[in-house]
Parts: sequence; C-alpha cells; structure tokens
Amino acid sequence: MTSAILRSRELRDIEQRLGDATPPLMERAGAAAARLAVQLMRSGDQRPLIFCGPGNNGGDGFVVARLLEEHGLDPQVVFGGNPARLPADAAAAYAAWQQAGGSELGAPPLGPQSLIVDAMFGIGLTRPLAAPYDAWVDYINSQHCPVLALDCPSGLDAETGRTLGATVQASHTISFIALKPGLLTLDGPDHCGMIAVADLELAGEVHASRHGWLISRADFELHLQPRRLNSHKGSHGAAGIIGGAPGMSGAALLAARAALRLGAGRVYGGLLEALAVDPLQPELMLRKPEELPGLVTALAIGPGLGDSRRAAELLRSVIELPLPLVIDADALNLLAQHPAWLGQLERRAAPTLMTPHPLEAARLLGCDLDAVQADRVGSAQALAERCGADVVLKGCGSVLASADGRWGINASGNPGLAAAGSGDVLTGMAVALLAQGWTPWAALAGAVHLHGEAADELIARDAGPVGLTASELADVARGLLNRWIVGDDERV
Repeated sequence: MTSAILRSRELRDIEQRLGDATPPLMERAGAAAARLAVQLMRSGDQRPLIFCGPGNNGGDGFVVARLLEEHGLDPQVVFGGNPARLPADAAAAYAAWQQAGGSELGAPPLGPQSLIVDAMFGIGLTRPLAAPYDAWVDYINSQHCPVLALDCPSGLDAETGRTLGATVQASHTISFIALKPGLLTLDGPDHCGMIAVADLELAGEVHASRHGWLISRADFELHLQPRRLNSHKGSHGAAGIIGGAPGMSGAALLAARAALRLGAGRVYGGLLEALAVDPLQPELMLRKPEELPGLVTALAIGPGLGDSRRAAELLRSVIELPLPLVIDADALNLLAQHPAWLGQLERRAAPTLMTPHPLEAARLLGCDLDAVQADRVGSAQALAERCGADVVLKGCGSVLASADGRWGINASGNPGLAAAGSGDVLTGMAVALLAQGWTPWAALAGAVHLHGEAADELIARDAGPVGLTASELADVARGLLNRWIVGDDERV
C-alpha cells in the first residue's frame, strides 16, 4: 500500500493533468472498488446495494454497479440526483450503467443487506449532508453488513478529518490515488474502518508531487543500529529533563524514566521540587535545574514545570543554549505567554522539537481550538515554520511537520494514550533519542511512532485501552526498540 498522503490541491492537480487518461481515472477507480466489493460480499445470494451521489463519487459508484452486474451480482443502485446535472465523467458512467440494463431506486430498499457501497460524496464534501442523503446515512449505519466507502466516507471532510454532521460509518474505505489526511486524523479513523489504497497506476505522479506520508520505521531506520561492544555510558549521550514543580514532580520523573529506558547513557532530572532520589529509579541523577545545561547532550523542558517566575526564567535561558531541545507541556504554555521568545526559537542553531496537544498549539498560534482541529496539517506546518522546529501536533492521527515543509501522519497508537502522563513519556523518549545523536526528524518520528506501537502492544496483551497507564509504556517501548534493532519484528 502506498504511504503517500495528498491534500486536495495536489489531488486536483494530478486529476487535471490526467483528465484524458486511458483508461479514464473513473473507470480505474470503479474497477479497483468493484474488486474489493466482490471480496467483501457476505454471500452470493444477496444483492449489493450502492448509494450514488450527484457528483464524480457517484460516477465511481455507477462504474462499480456496472462491473458488479457483469460479475453476476445484480446490484441495486439508490440515486437521488438529476442525471442531466451530473459532471461529464459521471454522466458517462451513468449512461454506461443504463446501457448495461441498470436502473435506480429513489430510496433504500427494505430488509437486510449483504454489502453497501457508499459512493455519495467522497472527498468533495465541505458542508453537512442535506436530505435525502442524511437519511441515507442513517439507513447505512443501521445495517449490519460490510460498508465500503469510495475515497472517503460521506459526511467526513477528507482534508481535515472533521465530521460534518451525519457521517457514514464504514467498515472499509478504498482511497484512490493516495491516502488523504482526513482518513487518518481527528474523526477519520473512527469512520473509515480498514483502509486500502488503489493508486490507479499513478504512483509516479504521486511521487513527483509535494505530499506527506504515513510515518513508519522508514523515517528512522538508519538509526536502528546495534551498539558497539566497545562502548560505555558516555557513548550514548546524556539527557536532561527540567520540570517537576512542587506537586508535579511525577511528570518529570515519568519523562526521565522513559529516557533511561530508551537508551540515554545518563539521565539527569532537574526538578524544581527538590528530591534526593527517585526510589523507583535510583539510576536517575537529580540536580537543580540550573545545573543541567553543562551536564547533558540534549535537554527537555516542560513536564510538570508550572508557570512560576522561576519556570519562565528557566525556559528563557534554555532557549539560548546550543543544545538539542524538546519543549512540551507547561513550557509550551509559557511560550504562548511570551510571544517574543518564539522568534528566539526560530533563530536557534541547535534543533528544537515541540510536542503540543491541540489546545497548546492554539495558544501558540493565537487562535482557538476549533481552528487548529479544522486544519491539523496546516496548523502543525504553521507552528513548525513559525518556530523553526520539528513539531508533532498530538491527537488521533498525530501530525508531524518540519520547518522545511515536510509533514506526515502517525497511525500507530490507540485511545489508551489519552491518559495522564502519556505525553511526558513521549517527551522522555524523544530527548533520549536526541541525546544519542538521532537527527531531529528521526528522533521525533521515532518517539511518536514507538510511543503508539507500545500502546498497541499493550492492547495485544489485554492491558488496554481502558486503564492503560503512562508508566507502562516505557518498558514496552524499550522491548520494541531492541527488537527493531536486531530485526526480529517484521511489523512496520
């Protein structure tokens, strides 16, 4: 499956360049969808039901109907549009369906279905569905059978992942040409089911376009190297965590413990709340926060930092350091309170990683939460460009972006990560990889992807998602990372 992700403008560019392709793109899309539909049919004695909309997605549906008819499956088509108002390609597909002896229903039939194909709106929708389509969505979602969405479940914004009102709950989605952002982030994963990609023989066109991609081990595999036998603790870097104000030391300790398990040779905890030792992890070296810069090769600031004057001064001072830096949690909120410091971030010679959740990103961008969630890819890109940083906008389908325009979406992980301390563990993982010399993008992608894979592994062990705790993640992530390094795990 291609891992490329195309936004709407890149898709339109490709479609316009290849409008006269032979065979036509609509025919290719319909053929790919028909093949998958045949595989999904529950039994051969029932008829597939296809809902066709008034645009090109409906045209794809008419192609599917014609090809399933040729396959002997006798499909039923529900169509509420005006054939005379269909776009040219969709009108041609409709005419071919008619010539093949097809007809349409004006409303869904009674009785259970064996397969439903959603070909109502695809990627073109930007507003809530009106009648009769909203009622058709309710009908589709009430059926207990496979539901195949063509390109994107109707009612879902393929660009952003927002549901726009009534939205098809698909069991399978076939995405044409490449993946779309909205299938992978925000509400998309809850509505798309299993996703397949049919590149329509356009892989070269996609590769030549400006696109994002699905984060995978390919983003950091060059760093998955066994350690030399002739090594010592100084060979693997020193990570520092600044945070842990009174009453919030647990956040900094979670991050520091994760950094140990991800392989940093030394880990220093610079806690604002003075502690003599971490009784659960005595290997951690606890110091005053001001002492850390001279001791570490990479630094993280934010977990449990608080918003005191001392916390703000610590953040201002570490921004000026020539050290790789991870900024998270309270440090992000302090940055939002001191916008002038964002310019200092952009001018840093050393790498900067930022790990905001959507509300933190909104504060940094000076907008509201809805604006960030309405364009998660664009928001991550804007923040990366503004701060000269590599950024992960956390959430369902975390979005990674760099200041040079690269972006991707991570699909590993599950709702178990929506728990206190999960982000602190991610910060510790990222700073550990930076301390060991990983490049900024690889460290961020590696930490995010591994963080999600660890949560998925815990679910496989029946340890989540309900009740999954942040402190469980680091041990599992350590095991996965070591398996990846020796090549014993084939999953990507």
